[in-house]
Amino acid sequence: MSNDPTAKVLFRVPDEEGGATVETLWATPVGNDQYKLDNSPFYAYGVSWEDTVFAPFDTQEGMATFQSVVARSGNRTIRIIFDPPISSGNASDLVLQNLVALGCSYEGANRSYISLNIPSSVDLRRVHSYLIEVDAQWEQADPTYDSMFPSEA
Repeated sequence: MSNDPTAKVLFRVPDEEGGATVETLWATPVGNDQYKLDNSPFYAYGVSWEDTVFAPFDTQEGMATFQSVVARSGNRTIRIIFDPPISSGNASDLVLQNLVALGCSYEGANRSYISLNIPSSVDLRRVHSYLIEVDAQWEQADPTYDSMFPSEA
């Protein structure tokens, strides 16, 4: 375990070309190669803010590298691409503010790409319905679509 109060955990997300996108998430070491995630994923699937993950140090990567989820926080993750980009008072901003009013929180990679956190107290179906209603471009990241609808995978 590191003496640092925060660390980075590396996630490798396979891409369609057979490679991988690398994402690192801030995390708090909790011992035994376990880390509590301190931010939401923009690329990784199957993890959410405050989940505890098993991520032993990988000598090739040079850092703690995700292997599995140890404990789920109850948070869920959806990613949204906004067009037009979010600007104070525009239609995209209104969508985001309505999601916040439903009880969600978010992190932005930029003004167009948002990782939306849905706490366990918020009805995921209501968030889905709202995003469909406003014709948003979004994806289910945690739980993954395949885990929610295994017969369709």
